[in-house]
Amino acid sequence: MALQPFTSNFADNSTEAGFQFTFYCDLCREGYKTKFIESKSYKKGQLFKNIGRFVGAASHMVGKYNLGYGVERGADVLTERFTGMSPEWHKEHEAAFELAQNEAKEHFLRCPKCRKWVCENDWNEQEGLCVEDAPRQNIEIASARAEKMVKDIQKAAEQTQVFSGQIESKQTICAQCGKPAGTGKFCTNCGASLTLIECERCGTKSPAGTRFCGECGARLD
Repeated sequence: MALQPFTSNFADNSTEAGFQFTFYCDLCREGYKTKFIESKSYKKGQLFKNIGRFVGAASHMVGKYNLGYGVERGADVLTERFTGMSPEWHKEHEAAFELAQNEAKEHFLRCPKCRKWVCENDWNEQEGLCVEDAPRQNIEIASARAEKMVKDIQKAAEQTQVFSGQIESKQTICAQCGKPAGTGKFCTNCGASLTLIECERCGTKSPAGTRFCGECGARLD
C-alpha cells in the first residue's frame, strides 16, 4: 500500500529496526526529522529472510534527492525500497508514517496562495502567507537600506581623490657646468662628480663642487 504524504518533499529514513522521516520546507529546504519509532516485528524477529533488496534509508532520501517527482513517484520509490519486508513491518511503517506526518505538521504551515508547505522561518504571521508571497516588511526595509548603503560607499569611493600631491618632472643640474647632468654618478656634459656632500654643521646634502652649505652657510670642504 502506497503512503499518502501531505507533501512530496520528504525523506523516509526508516530501516528494518524502526521508522523515522524527515520533512522539508518547500522554500528554504531545511528539514524536520520526526521521532524514531522502533519496529515491534523486528524486535520480535518476525522479518522475512528475503530482505536483500532492502536499501539503507539513511543514504537514500526520497524527498531530498527526488524533489519534483511528485507524490506518486515518491511512493513508487518507497515501495521498491522496502520490497521483501514482512506484512507486519509494512503495517507498522504505514502507522508510523501517519504519526510522523501529524508530528511534522505542527512545524509547517501551508501558504493559501502558492499551496507550499513552509517552516516557521519562512512564514509571515502578519499576512498569513509565506515570505515568498508576502515578504516581511521590516526585513525588506533593512535589506534595502543595507544595499543602498553599500552603493553609496562605493560611489563615494569612486569620487574620492586618493592622491592629492603634485607630480613634477625634476632634473639634476650640474653644479660645475649648470646643465642637466642626467641620472648617473657623473655629469653627462662636463664629467663632474654628482655625488652629494654632507655639511658637517647641519647635515644638509649638496651637490659636489658646492663651496658653501645652502642651509646654514657653512663652508663645505
